Amino acid sequence: MKIVTIIGIILIVIGAAGLIWGGINYTSGRNTVDMGGMHLEVDQTRHIPFSPIGGALALVGGIILILVGRRQPATE
Repeated sequence: MKIVTIIGIILIVIGAAGLIWGGINYTSGRNTVDMGGMHLEVDQTRHIPFSPIGGALALVGGIILILVGRRQPATE
């Protein structure tokens, strides 16, 4: 498989995920108190937003790269 096609597929997946979920959510734990036998941890949920315009551009760019990859002859 050509590298252009692989990059196109990756962009399509990222673009579709950005349009469907609108970003990435993750949870990180942080130790706040650690005294002897007592251990207290706080979980923080964070959100990395992904613009719908960026998702659409990644999706369209991936489709274009796949189409360009099909037209170029294989160089193996």
